[in-house]
Amino acid sequence: MTIDQRTITNPATLHDPTPFGYGHAASAPGELVFIGGQYASDATGAPVPGDFAAQVDLAFERLRLVLEGVGLGYGHVVRLGTFIVDHDLDKLETLGKALHARFGDRLPAQTLSGVASLALPGMLFEVDAVAVRP
Repeated sequence: MTIDQRTITNPATLHDPTPFGYGHAASAPGELVFIGGQYASDATGAPVPGDFAAQVDLAFERLRLVLEGVGLGYGHVVRLGTFIVDHDLDKLETLGKALHARFGDRLPAQTLSGVASLALPGMLFEVDAVAVRP
């Protein structure tokens, strides 16, 4: 599937979500692929220390590797779940830049959750996804 097979819908009756790094709705024909939470991890699964921006980039790299592992890419993603420890507006801006770098203006639907902590000490960011295999 190419990115053009996704339908991104941002109704005119709602605000434009693209500056915030998401779309209101995304749909695509095909088989759903559910991708578990990815984070900045080393080869053993241990969290890689680093600032928030570095962890976001590495988590998205891990997501890309999982997508490639099932024959897909970012253009197949229709939904993201993002989890940010101690969320603030600076982190939102960092995440927005990372999303636009990977998805351009064709952003999947997304829910961002600010959380007190994640599964392992040192984790600052986690992302899960739903993709569609044509």
